Amino acid sequence: MRRVAILGAVQTRFEARKASLAYNELVYGVVRELLDRTGVSMREIESMVTASQDAYDGKTISGMAINEVVGAYLKSEAKVAADGLQALLYGVARILSGEFDLTLVVAHCKESEGDPSTITGLMFDPFVQRPLRLDEDVAAALQARRYCRQRGLAPEDVALVSVKAHRQGLKNPYAQRAGEFTVADVLASPLVVDPIHELEAAPRSDGACALLLASEERARALTEHPVVIVGIGNCTDAYWTERDLADARALQEAARRAYAMAGIREPAREIDVVEVSARYAHEELMAIEALGLHPSPVELIAEGRAEFITPSGGPLCGNPPTVSGLVRAVEAYWQLSGEAGAHQIEGARTAVAHGAGGICGQSQTVVILRRE
Repeated sequence: MRRVAILGAVQTRFEARKASLAYNELVYGVVRELLDRTGVSMREIESMVTASQDAYDGKTISGMAINEVVGAYLKSEAKVAADGLQALLYGVARILSGEFDLTLVVAHCKESEGDPSTITGLMFDPFVQRPLRLDEDVAAALQARRYCRQRGLAPEDVALVSVKAHRQGLKNPYAQRAGEFTVADVLASPLVVDPIHELEAAPRSDGACALLLASEERARALTEHPVVIVGIGNCTDAYWTERDLADARALQEAARRAYAMAGIREPAREIDVVEVSARYAHEELMAIEALGLHPSPVELIAEGRAEFITPSGGPLCGNPPTVSGLVRAVEAYWQLSGEAGAHQIEGARTAVAHGAGGICGQSQTVVILRRE
């Protein structure tokens, strides 16, 4: 069976505002660095998949602004208006089709140039819910309260996730926000929407990332130990008012499909590193459960046994929308290729990249990578 490998991956440093860079300049930087790292020329790349959102870019067909810098002239290019990890899935499918051997996957976002509340409010029912000024933060707060009540968690339990994430972010040169915070610091930070505090929510971010996908045959001609995508799962749940927000059923199903494809039966034992797209602290606790990593996430973190979970710090340290999930794949690739630097998990051979989108994680994606 044809398989897909990652030849290289790069990302920008996440910042609150990259005012000096236009969208095509932002993307050009990661594409140029990727080509330099891999030694592959733009002429060799046969197809491109980009991830961006018209609402954030402030223009229709936002992918058009970057077509020239991703090399899409007279080539097959497509845009995914969703989390960047779904663009990776599209790129993988292109290579599995047998039509392409090399596919470039790129994601970009400048959240600083829009109003996140207005933009994320577009996800809600336009007739009944939008007049209530609902947005992603409000929905996440409702989910956090529901989940914590069901699990019997205190505010201090959720704050532990933020403490861990920002401590891990200190080792990540691309992190926008990092620090040695205490639980008291987290709970003393301003409220975004009760019960979510500022340090428990991802900051507004600008950034981009890029990966180069190849058929396994092409990858083995370039490297002795390719990082291969061995499992993929994707699932979209019901609308947010038609499901229990405390249950991450879509993520459970996406993980089940990815694990089955990768032949993973005991994820807690077989997975070495996990990069979770948790835009809010409580989402990481939900993901740890749904991915089958531990039945008591708070206990795992409190005992200091969760360093393999999002060692980069994750979205709480920087989170450009549409880029977040693809960066999890970048980080997973770096871990398996030994390029993660100060936050390297030694001996990592199997990694999980997780992406999420929609209201309260309605859409979930899980990708399993393995170093051969």
